[in-house]
Amino acid sequence: MTTMTAEKSGPALTNGVDVTALGETIAAINADPGLASFRFRAANEWIAGGHNRSLIGGFYGCRTEDETRAEPFVLDADEPPVLLGEDRGANPVEFLLHALAACMTTSMVYHAAARGIAVEALGSHIEGDLDLRGFLGLSDEVRKGYQAIRARFEVRSDADAETLRALVEYSPVYDVVSRSVPVTVEVHKA
Repeated sequence: MTTMTAEKSGPALTNGVDVTALGETIAAINADPGLASFRFRAANEWIAGGHNRSLIGGFYGCRTEDETRAEPFVLDADEPPVLLGEDRGANPVEFLLHALAACMTTSMVYHAAARGIAVEALGSHIEGDLDLRGFLGLSDEVRKGYQAIRARFEVRSDADAETLRALVEYSPVYDVVSRSVPVTVEVHKA
């Protein structure tokens, strides 16, 4: 578990979040909903076997292209040896668990801050069940992805567990995973 404390000077912080800036952002988007439209991107290249690399750089938001990142984030993905990889990075389904845990954590902390709820410490454990028969095409009865995902949060806060649990529902990744989202795929020959 990690601990966040409010600083005594500077901006008003709750859970490490500048609640004044958060309130101003919410008010600006409420007044002009067009500011809420964002487009995030990733570019991926296959390297060898199960190893591939994604670059995550700029994004579009608040009606402009963001240029604050001097260098892109580099994310390597691979498979463990038991799945014929060389373990040069987490595998894609592990990245999904990371994205889900990270987004639910951020959502809980930000929404708690917006409501004046202090979070002293927060940790989570997340796991998913996957049956390779779906991915390998051995059974049409078995889903290719996770059959179930379980997340357990340990939170030190004055708020009750149900209030904190409700804040997870604001997570965009939780929404994508739990409700699915249409994905369009195009393949062009190079």
